Amino acid sequence: MTDSESGTRTKAARAGRGGKRERLVRAAVQVFHEQGVEKTTLGDIAHAAEVPLGNVYYYFKTKDQLVEAAVAAHCAQLDALTAQLDTLPDPADRLRALVAGWVDQRETAARFGCPFGTLVTELDKRDDGLDRAAAKVMRALLDWVESQFVQLGRADAAALAVELVAAYQGMSVLTNALRDPGLMATQGERLRSWITGIARR
Repeated sequence: MTDSESGTRTKAARAGRGGKRERLVRAAVQVFHEQGVEKTTLGDIAHAAEVPLGNVYYYFKTKDQLVEAAVAAHCAQLDALTAQLDTLPDPADRLRALVAGWVDQRETAARFGCPFGTLVTELDKRDDGLDRAAAKVMRALLDWVESQFVQLGRADAAALAVELVAAYQGMSVLTNALRDPGLMATQGERLRSWITGIARR
C-alpha cells in the first residue's frame, strides 16, 4: 500500500466517523461523563476526538458551548431511544425495554455513574442557564415514562414516572459508589417485575 493510499483510507475512516464537529460533540459527551465538566479541558476533548486543539475553536469558542452541545446530544439520544421504544406495541414492554437498556450499561455506570444524571448533578450547581437546559432533558424522560403509564390506564402515572426514574438514578449512584454492576442488574430485574405487576392491575 502506498503512502497516498494509506492517507486516503485514514481520511475515509475519519469521515465515516462523522465530521469534526460531530466527533467533538461525541468526545465531549464521553469525556464529561468520565471526568466531569470542571476537570475537563478543551485539550482533553480534542485529544479524544482526534482533532487538533486549534480546530476546536473553529466550532466551539468556549467549553460552555461544548457543554451546551453535549446536552443537546443527550436530548437527541433520548429522542432516538424513545422513538425506537415506541415501535413496541405495548407500553409495559416499552418500559421494560427502557430498564433493560439501563442495565446493559451497568459496567459503564459502575465506573462513571449515569451518563446524563452525573452531568445534570454537576450543572445544577451553576446558574448560567445550562442547569435549566439539562433539566429539560430529564423532564422529557419523565414525560415519556409518564405517557407509558397513562397508556396503562394509571391515574397516578406522573408519580409512577418519578418513582421509576428516581429508582434508576438511585441504583446508578449506588452501582457507581460500590463499583458493583451486579447491583444494577439485580435492581433492574426488580424494576421490570414492578412494571409487570403494575401492568396487570
